[in-house]
Amino acid sequence: MSSAPAGARRISGDVPRGLALAGIVIVFAVMTNGLFLGARNLSMLAIELSTTAILALGMFLVILPGHIDLSAGSGVGLIGGVAAVLITKHGWPAPPAMAAAALLALLIWYLMGRTIVTQRMPAFIITLGGLLVFKGLFWMVISNATVPVSPAGDLNIYARLTTTYLPPVWGWALVVAFAGIVFGRWVRRAARSAKYDVDEGFLRALLGTQAMALFVAVVNGFRGVPLPAILLGLSAVATIVLSEHTAFGRRLYAIGGNEEAAHLAGIDVDKTVIGAYVLMGAAVAVTGFLQTAYAGASTTTVGDLMELDAIAACVIGGTSLKGGRGNARSVLFGALIMATLLNGMTLLAVPPEIKYVTRGLVLALAVWLDTRLAR
Repeated sequence: MSSAPAGARRISGDVPRGLALAGIVIVFAVMTNGLFLGARNLSMLAIELSTTAILALGMFLVILPGHIDLSAGSGVGLIGGVAAVLITKHGWPAPPAMAAAALLALLIWYLMGRTIVTQRMPAFIITLGGLLVFKGLFWMVISNATVPVSPAGDLNIYARLTTTYLPPVWGWALVVAFAGIVFGRWVRRAARSAKYDVDEGFLRALLGTQAMALFVAVVNGFRGVPLPAILLGLSAVATIVLSEHTAFGRRLYAIGGNEEAAHLAGIDVDKTVIGAYVLMGAAVAVTGFLQTAYAGASTTTVGDLMELDAIAACVIGGTSLKGGRGNARSVLFGALIMATLLNGMTLLAVPPEIKYVTRGLVLALAVWLDTRLAR
């Protein structure tokens, strides 16, 4: 009896999000005389989406149990800056420099999560403090200067993160593999029920395959599928499997729904929340590398307000800030709306102050819509 309203809420939430995205795309396509829909710009949009969405997926895992992370944007700058400094100023090869920075991120977010749960301190306050501390450390690490991701002429893996593209044939191979996986899952479910009807699962697999094929066809018109899109795909699959098909994911939902009841049910609340923050640290590290590589250097503005974009993507996707409700697929949709909006405004050379106003209004509208649909 409860499944019907849940499905209705999902459908009612998907429709306005889909209409909003379509409206944004149409407006930017018209205002740029079709330039917005060009292969080059859509390839850039895929890279920008990847940086926003990977961080949003990490934020989603933290929000599910009812917590928050306001330090993520500053962390993106700090971790990306640490790797850039190790490579450029200390001569480290890119792989160990990135590994060291990633380990630092995992350690920092483990300590932050542990502090929150053991000291019973509000995540809002601890991560707000982290925002200020990480920003200050970031500027100290790069000495308030611009640090390139690699020495001149030295193309390392860090510098090539956002400039590497898969050959066109590999992109189509990914489409075939994706279609095989999603339709294979539908066939197995249908075989168990002995019903091979065209149901929601089949339509979802069909639409997903068509969307991926369209994406590959478009970006192949430029240079091919960008590497960050592959990293986003892997992150999305990992988050979906973790949140929907593991005991850890079920514990996240249970804690967000009712922490006291989850504790009484034998769930180790502290350990689960710490684990969510460690995963947030991993998302911060990957996003830091991508964002810094995309900028071409570590500067004082890398990561600015990215935590708000990540939170907005979660809320637009229907994730409740109180915890216990949401899914990774909808978060990706929310991240796509945010990335599309920012990409279009950049293409139109919209002033920064207008961008801030627009992002704030979108976030407020998303929260209002989420509240209305939840009634």
